[in-house]
Amino acid sequence: MSYQAVEEKIDLTKAEEILDQYREIRGPLIPVLQKIQDAYGYLPRPVVELIAEHLGVTPHQVFGVITFYAQFHLEPRGKHILRVCCGTACHVKGAKQITDKVEEILEVHPSETTKDRLFTYEQVACIGACSMAPAMMIDDHTFGELDSGKVEKSINKYRMKDNDREQRAESEEKE
Repeated sequence: MSYQAVEEKIDLTKAEEILDQYREIRGPLIPVLQKIQDAYGYLPRPVVELIAEHLGVTPHQVFGVITFYAQFHLEPRGKHILRVCCGTACHVKGAKQITDKVEEILEVHPSETTKDRLFTYEQVACIGACSMAPAMMIDDHTFGELDSGKVEKSINKYRMKDNDREQRAESEEKE
C-alpha cells in the first residue's frame, strides 16, 4: 500500500484550527491526530507535515505514531466501513465464501477503498457475533448467518441509501 502516490491539494485550514487549540498543551500528538483525522477522514501527507512543524517534531516521528496505532489511516477511507469476520466460528461456517463475494461485489481487496469511496473493506479477527456466523459489519450494523445473496443485498442496501440521499440533495439544489 503506497502512501498518497498522487499528491492532492489539501485545504490546511481545518488542521490549523485544530492545532491552534493545542498550542500550550504538552504532548498533544495523539489527540491532534484523532481530531484531524475526524476532520479529513484520514491523515493526508501535507497535514502530517503541518502537524510536525507545529508540534516541533519531525514528520518521521509523526508517521511513527500514525503507523503504530491501527486507529490512524494514511489513505482516504470509505464512507462506510465493511468488516468481514474471519474468526474461528465464521471461518468454520464459510467466511471464505463471504470474503470472496464482498471482493467480487466491491472490486477491492482487504484494506482497500472502493473507487467511489463508498466502502472500505477490512477482514477482522472477530466482531463478537459468533452465534450469527458467518458475519460481517457495515459501520455499526451487524449482519449474520450470511450467504452470497445476503451479502449482496446488504451492500446494495447501503448503495441505494446513498444514491437516494444524493438524488434528494440534487433535487433540493434545483428548487
